[in-house]
Amino acid sequence: MYQDAMMNDQHQIAPDLCVQTWLNTYKGLSLEKLRDQVIAIFAFQMLCPACVQYSLPQAKRAHALFGQEVAIIGLHTVFEHHNANTREILEAFLHENGISFPVGIDMPSKESTSLPQTMAAYEMSGTPTLILIDKQGRLRKHRFGHESDLVLGAELMKLVNEKSN
Repeated sequence: MYQDAMMNDQHQIAPDLCVQTWLNTYKGLSLEKLRDQVIAIFAFQMLCPACVQYSLPQAKRAHALFGQEVAIIGLHTVFEHHNANTREILEAFLHENGISFPVGIDMPSKESTSLPQTMAAYEMSGTPTLILIDKQGRLRKHRFGHESDLVLGAELMKLVNEKSN
């Protein structure tokens, strides 16, 4: 449903994040608090090879290049290997990998067999997933899998340069 939202002229308001705990920040974040900023959400799972090899390094590069203009957020969304994806292990993982941008831990589903709440709200197919939200809080991109740095950089600059309504 959300795939390739960047190409669609009809942009809907992005669902809010359902986060159980925030890491690397002293304040809780919400899309409402980040209104008037471009937001890039990198949904990942620390045991996902593509996340570790491609998505998280890209998020670090985006944070280094666009951190003053774009809110870079990690979303650790666990849909498998629950016992190996604890908060304590995630904290060590973030530290060891030099990840300093805010990371939210997706709220588990109320049913043990369902997807975490933000993952379900965005109808994610898995990880990595990239989500871009414009300054008005509208979903502009939803992509499962890795996006090239050139494409991501161009899309972020386009969103940063758009006039706010």
